[in-house]
Amino acid sequence: MSEATRVGVVQVTSNDEVDRNLEAVERTTRGAARDGARLVVVPECFAFLGPEEGKLAIAEPLPEGGPILGRMQELARELSVELVLGGHWEKGPDAGRVYNACVHLDASGSVRAVYRKIHLFDVDLADGTRLAESETVAPGEAPVVTDAALGRLGLSVCYDLRFPELYRALVDEGAIALAVPAAFTLHTGKDHWEVLLRARAIEAQSYVLAAAQTGRHVQSDGRGSRASWGHAMIIDPWGAILAQCGEGEGHAVATLDPAYVARVRGSVPSLRHRRLR
Repeated sequence: MSEATRVGVVQVTSNDEVDRNLEAVERTTRGAARDGARLVVVPECFAFLGPEEGKLAIAEPLPEGGPILGRMQELARELSVELVLGGHWEKGPDAGRVYNACVHLDASGSVRAVYRKIHLFDVDLADGTRLAESETVAPGEAPVVTDAALGRLGLSVCYDLRFPELYRALVDEGAIALAVPAAFTLHTGKDHWEVLLRARAIEAQSYVLAAAQTGRHVQSDGRGSRASWGHAMIIDPWGAILAQCGEGEGHAVATLDPAYVARVRGSVPSLRHRRLR
């Protein structure tokens, strides 16, 4: 069993300016590392959150990567921390679609695992916002669990949060913690974000590490109607919030103890009592 480990989640407001966005990720990740984090989860769309065609232009092959992945690998090496990069745009099956990939880098910067977002978010919101992820993103097909400093870590991205069967599959593969990098909209986030995160933690009896986009995503040309809820947080297997970001850019850090996961699973053995699979 792994030892207790400090982990962090970060919160940024990305737009269509890649260098600006990566500077924010570096700034917040350094803050988490100063507070002792050995693993840091970065939000969905961390490098680019803008017009749909833009993600196609900056997409990189994995695991080879390109300048974006390379910069994050340098950050991991500099700080000697593991990084979970949510929403890294990966070159996809054809020229018109990418993968929304969650990438685990170890402290040497090496790619340890790549999860491709399975559930894609297509919706027309009451405020006039239209999101059609499937038009430019191809779905992944398989759950992914990776070996991290804290133990077995299940990977997911944003809208996956609404599908509990994915997290049960991750637990079945040994996960004791679940990464949920996200760009939850303001409209849904204010009512559902915390509730769903705590539910996943309780039913999976696992830590949840939820990094987040926050605020209004104003583009380089001054336009931008999309807003994200924020409230990045770390939740324990009992459903208690251990650490949470306030408004705006920031980070939150907490200590995860695999022994506590074992105690919770022993005191409420619901995972062993499952009848339907």
